[in-house]
Amino acid sequence: MQVRALTPGDAVRWDQFVYACPEATFFHRAGWKKVIERAFGHRTHFLLAEENGSILGVLPLAEIDSMLFGHSLSSLPFCVYGGIIASTEQARTALDEAAQKLASKLNVDFLEYRNTAPFHTDWPGKDLYVTFRKNLDPDVEANMLAIPRKQRAMVRKGIKAELVSEIDNNVERFFSVFADNVHRHGTPALPKRYFALLKEIFGNDCEVLTVVKDGQALSSVLSFYFRDEVLPYYAGDTLAARDVAANDFKYWELMRRACLRGIKVFDYGRSKRGTGPFDFKKNWGFEPQPLCYEYQLHRAQAVPDTNPLNPKYQLFIKMWQRLPLSVANAIGPHIVKNLG
Repeated sequence: MQVRALTPGDAVRWDQFVYACPEATFFHRAGWKKVIERAFGHRTHFLLAEENGSILGVLPLAEIDSMLFGHSLSSLPFCVYGGIIASTEQARTALDEAAQKLASKLNVDFLEYRNTAPFHTDWPGKDLYVTFRKNLDPDVEANMLAIPRKQRAMVRKGIKAELVSEIDNNVERFFSVFADNVHRHGTPALPKRYFALLKEIFGNDCEVLTVVKDGQALSSVLSFYFRDEVLPYYAGDTLAARDVAANDFKYWELMRRACLRGIKVFDYGRSKRGTGPFDFKKNWGFEPQPLCYEYQLHRAQAVPDTNPLNPKYQLFIKMWQRLPLSVANAIGPHIVKNLG
């Protein structure tokens, strides 16, 4: 058993292993190495466990060293799922030991695994995030009827307003809507080049759907496709979207289109407990499933808490909302790249 770093020549075999491994997610794909390095300039440490020329496990890691938010080694920043995936316990143990040694060598504040299931129950955890996943029915109308009545009425409101969904071949309309949306919520936007890289590197597995009325983009979502799943990952809406339920229509259209192409699982993604997005997804009939984020503390004394719900960031959020959008989009990427 050998644990070593991913090389460019390993990428195809890495992804073959990921697609074949039942516990793998879209965020274990090798392409994330290029995305994180090129979009944010962070160092990555993608580790694979190999025996007799066969990959038996992988662990994508990235390092963020920030004066504001600390020094971390995580699987994986900007991704909601991560951690070790392996076909043998020997490979899993070897990768875990290698990651802990690397964290010590780098002298990080903490090592983080963003697991979908418990692994290091002896490490401190964070009971903040949940995910929402649900099987799709092969019949489109059955999926419509499975949406609770009040939420279904919102979808039908969008249909009645004659909204149209379109698949974009670039991120221009998406970024315009997304950046405006996060600015109104008082948080920095990720850089446009990041979304462009996602499209470039993941190709058709990264899709942008935009909802339009009378030629005006009202709402947009960037989604990932992995095996038989669709994951709406980044989304935004204009102020005008609310009047015609464009946000609700957007997710229905994504669900409808996914159903028609044979997708079996709709992954509504991560949300924080006690927030509006959490309630919104429950209103669609999805049930929360806990995510197991685990931390091995090195220099840090406590689990990190860099999220907008932290009271110490409330003043920053209010100040950010007052910035002109152009200024926020120029400054934001320099801040958000260190959050992960």
